[in-house]
Amino acid sequence: MTTRIGKALSAAELDELVACTLIEANLRTQRERWISLGENFGLARIPTDDGLRLTFTFHPQVEAELHALVAVENDCCAWASWTVERDKDGALAMVARSHADGVATLHTMFTEAEPWRSDS
Repeated sequence: MTTRIGKALSAAELDELVACTLIEANLRTQRERWISLGENFGLARIPTDDGLRLTFTFHPQVEAELHALVAVENDCCAWASWTVERDKDGALAMVARSHADGVATLHTMFTEAEPWRSDS
């Protein structure tokens, strides 16, 4: 028997939660893949008014890896919208957009790869 205390959250309230649903092992793997991609192909980390933009050197395999990573992010971190785009100069970009607490959270993410380190 399950007992609930308080009111159940609505779908809109659940959408507002800023949390990742990956289990620890998968989270570690996802993090390592992002760091590797950033270390090898990352160009810039740009906080935006509605989230974050990471740019990468164009290569078909980099694009494929970005699409795979973004697919996971869209599933586990649905509080943000994750897309892969091409810049005018041909670079690839991962663009994450959210609102309120989601924007603040995005601004703290993806700081470990060399081109994106906040202490560089």
